[in-house]
Amino acid sequence: MGRLDGKVALVTGAASGLGLATVERFTQEGAKVLGIDVAAGSAAGTDVLAVDVRDEAAVSAAVDEVVARHGRLDVVCNFAGVAGGGPVHLVDADDWDRVLAVNLKGTFLVCKHALRPMLEQRSGSIVNVASVEGLQGTEGGSSYNASKAGVVMLTKNMAIDYGRAGIRVNAICPGFIDTPMFRAVMGSDHMSKFRDEYRDDHMLGRFGRPDEIAAAALFLASDDASFVTGHALAVDGGYLAGTRTGLSDLMGI
Repeated sequence: MGRLDGKVALVTGAASGLGLATVERFTQEGAKVLGIDVAAGSAAGTDVLAVDVRDEAAVSAAVDEVVARHGRLDVVCNFAGVAGGGPVHLVDADDWDRVLAVNLKGTFLVCKHALRPMLEQRSGSIVNVASVEGLQGTEGGSSYNASKAGVVMLTKNMAIDYGRAGIRVNAICPGFIDTPMFRAVMGSDHMSKFRDEYRDDHMLGRFGRPDEIAAAALFLASDDASFVTGHALAVDGGYLAGTRTGLSDLMGI
C-alpha cells in the first residue's frame, strides 16, 4: 500500500530535477499525478502540461484540468524555479523581476488556484519549495534569496489562513542539490572554483540528491505529516547547522 494511495497531486517544474524526482516518487506511492512545466512532455509516465507559472490563466486551466480528470486535488508541490542573483548594484531590474516572478509569484499563483478545489474539499496539502538561501543569506544571492525568503513567509501565512479549513501548507528548504539547474550554475566559469567549498559547507560532506528532496515532499504531502503545517523544513545535509572549523579533526572524528 502506497502512502499516497487515492491522492491526486499537481507538481510544478515536473520535467527535470526535483520536480521529476517527486513525480516519480509520488507515482510509486500510489498518487495520480499531473505535472506542469514550461515545456510539455511526460515524466515517469505522467502527463506534463506546458504551463508557465507566471501565466495566471494557464495555471488556473491546469488546476481545472486536474479536477476534470480526477475529481479532486489533494496535493500540490511547487518546484518550478529559476536561478539568478548578484550584488544588488549589478542586478538588472528585468532579471530581478524574472526571478521573483517565477519563484515567488509563480508559487503564489499555483497556490491561489489550487486552493479553489481544496477549500471545497476542506482538505489538502501544499508543499512549497524554498531554499536554505531563503533562511540564511549567501554572497551575491540577492534576487534568488529574496524570492525564496518570500516563499517561506508566504507558506507561514497560508498555514495560518487555511489551517482550519483542513489545508496544510509547508515549505522544503533544500541545501545544494545536484540538479541540472545546480550544475548549470556551479559549472559556470566564475562559480566552478567555489564548488568544493559549497560541498564542504554541508556537514555530511556532499551535495544532496533529488530523490532526498522527493522523500521530504512525500512526508509533508502524506498523512504522516497530519499535524505539520507552517513549517520550513531544511533538508540540507547540515548546511545550516553551524560552522565547522576543523576542531573535530583534533578530536579524532
